[in-house]
Amino acid sequence: MSKIKMGWSEVDMTPKKGTKISLAGQFFERITDEVESPITVTAFALESGNDQLVMVSCDIVSVDYNVVLAVRERLKGKIDLPLDKIIISAIHSHTSMVYRRIGRLKGVSRNTLQYLKEIIPEDMAYQPLVSNEGCLSPDECFEIFVNAICKAVIEAWEGRKAGYYQNAFGRAVVGMNRRVCYDDGTAKMWGDTNHANFDMLEAGNDSGIELIYTFDENKALTGVIANIACPAQVVEHRSYISSDYWGKVKENLRAKYGKHIQVLGLCSAAGDQCPRDMIRWVNPETPIDDPNIKRNSYIERRADPSMFDVSGLKLVGKRISNEIINVFEELGDDFKDEGLLVHETFDITLPLRRVTITEYNNALEQLDKFISKNRGRRISFDDNAAMHVYAGTVVRYELQQKINTIEEEIHIVRFGDIAIATNPFELFLDYGNKIRARSKAKQTFLIQLACGSCGYLPTERAENGSHYSAYVSSGYTGHEGGDILVRETLTKINEKF
Repeated sequence: MSKIKMGWSEVDMTPKKGTKISLAGQFFERITDEVESPITVTAFALESGNDQLVMVSCDIVSVDYNVVLAVRERLKGKIDLPLDKIIISAIHSHTSMVYRRIGRLKGVSRNTLQYLKEIIPEDMAYQPLVSNEGCLSPDECFEIFVNAICKAVIEAWEGRKAGYYQNAFGRAVVGMNRRVCYDDGTAKMWGDTNHANFDMLEAGNDSGIELIYTFDENKALTGVIANIACPAQVVEHRSYISSDYWGKVKENLRAKYGKHIQVLGLCSAAGDQCPRDMIRWVNPETPIDDPNIKRNSYIERRADPSMFDVSGLKLVGKRISNEIINVFEELGDDFKDEGLLVHETFDITLPLRRVTITEYNNALEQLDKFISKNRGRRISFDDNAAMHVYAGTVVRYELQQKINTIEEEIHIVRFGDIAIATNPFELFLDYGNKIRARSKAKQTFLIQLACGSCGYLPTERAENGSHYSAYVSSGYTGHEGGDILVRETLTKINEKF
């Protein structure tokens, strides 16, 4: 068995004071220079025997494949590391920068929002989807983002030293299902459960936290890797820069163990998860411009604080950090300084989710009606969200005339008795449960939105219920692709054990 070497780095990519950025992740424009908490890139490097691994966690909504390509190109000749050993993932924060996105898929140069801009006539006065007026451009933010990743990777890799690790398991309630089902078979993200026709939540949740603690040669704590099935979107609607609940986790752990402690936050399969209890609904502290959040009949509950505000951030951060501390204090002396490391990267082929001719024609009709009706009027939140769906349907129809499948990069890692598996989707929880339940590893880390951004991957039940996250335009593959992803991921994991 080979001795391990590990390295850490955190690079701040928060804009300088007074510099405005456009925030990604909603259907309305948010430009701000207000900082609730820093946004960073964190890298963890690992070497054992003849194999390597660098995991990068980014306080951003997603990592498009053009980012992966740019990082690999810029690191050529600058680092003694095979560049396909780098895993870059997002915490899915909705309060970080808009950067230049060429497309979610390899070879696809046009995304839904860009297409919507193209089909609206130039003489129509409308509110831009993202104007970027008075703030850093997407190109400038792209440079900041890619440079931060490169710096973090180099520092973590070059700073690796002998040390120890312990892997462990914790439990804290963070993510909950956000898709509400009704008695006619329909479903709705953020649907109102205080409704006579409410039937059930579409799926469950996962309160487990997969943990790895790292130590230096003197067995002093240096960092924590935490894998949680919930995106970082407590304050997703707010107009300030924030690393969401991961910022609070870092603050709490550093307050107890020192400012040098590093935290690598990894989002597990959580495409249908959120930090909010849809049953014990608590309204935002101040109004939010999202019709799906507004409630016609609101009953005040004795429950969590608002999971749309900083009060919610603090509670979630406290729950996670308290559990990390509690588990750490019970670890014992099972320090490991060696472990088998096997890291495989491969492309998986999945079927493109298709739209019908009827769906396509309906989308064109709806877009034409919208354009005719709304000349000279500013686009509202409702308009933007609705047209996003129709424009995405048109794009999908055009795309499926050219391709039948998509290829995406997947990483499978064995480290000791740990398995790590990535995917580029907002992967619904049920798929993650299937992988974990049948994995031969003692512990399985799942990292979604890694090395690509291919939208949601819903279950068949969600597709039948429809609504946002389950529309055809919400993601590039459907439940058939999800089943293939589960099977191939399990095959690759289990052959390593």
